[in-house]
Amino acid sequence: MVVLKKLKASTLMETMVATVLIVVIFMLSSLILNSLFSAQVKNNLQPLKTRLTKLEYLYNNKRIVLPYYEEWQGWEITIVHVQGYGSVEIMAKELDVSEARIVKQQVYGFH
Repeated sequence: MVVLKKLKASTLMETMVATVLIVVIFMLSSLILNSLFSAQVKNNLQPLKTRLTKLEYLYNNKRIVLPYYEEWQGWEITIVHVQGYGSVEIMAKELDVSEARIVKQQVYGFH
């Protein structure tokens, strides 16, 4: 018959400490991932750049008249002539005062 050996078991306190450590590490990693993803979504300017490109297309095809002003999804978009350069500047300024980001785009040689 096989002789059963007695195994040393963990105490309740050791088990609780290990569980707390695992939960804390999981919580910290979740918070870090959440902040990374929210920052990525907030700094995504691709929809704005697409809108500016569309406005440039409309201007080149004489569908809009300058000066042009528009508010679009929290951005104030303006299109004006730049004096002395013969170009047009398309500028988007964020309406949220805390960040105040500005995106500019130049259009040369039209009209």
